[in-house]
Amino acid sequence: MSTGSLEAAREALARLVLDIPDHPEPGVVFKDITPVLSDPAGLAAVVAGLTTAGLDESGSSRVDAVVGMEARGFILAPPVALALGAGFVPVRKAGKLPRETHAVSYDLEYGSATLELHRDAVRPGDRVLLVDDVLATGGTARATAELVQACGAVVVGVAVLMDLAFLPWRAALGDVEVTSLLTVE
Repeated sequence: MSTGSLEAAREALARLVLDIPDHPEPGVVFKDITPVLSDPAGLAAVVAGLTTAGLDESGSSRVDAVVGMEARGFILAPPVALALGAGFVPVRKAGKLPRETHAVSYDLEYGSATLELHRDAVRPGDRVLLVDDVLATGGTARATAELVQACGAVVVGVAVLMDLAFLPWRAALGDVEVTSLLTVE
């Protein structure tokens, strides 16, 4: 995996992510990634950094599909999938997908949610990379992994722009390989 790609991605995030205090509620510092998305060089750097999670030691793709979680995972996962020569698969909130789905309900920091994945979105044995923006409690990533596994596919890793080290996401994901471009202490 390219440490140059990871370093460039980390530099772009450090330069472009904005801290928004007291959003969505008092005491929370929201990490605004929209400046990263509007900066072509920054976006290219983070896509390259996230892509490293789907490469083997020789630099070849080790995934058949890249799953992006609603909503910011929809922005990040498609270019990662293209870079890896893999398909993009959306995981949506309940009731948004038109065909038969697997569903998993889970707890969030501020409530609960249900995610769904088309039953035929990935095939048994497919190797899948999960992509999202922030890893906090790990609930969304764990629920998405359960959906992928319900289809018979294998989660090879999770790639995120940033993880919140002060929240217990590791406990939710167990030994799943995680690539985080930026750790927020």
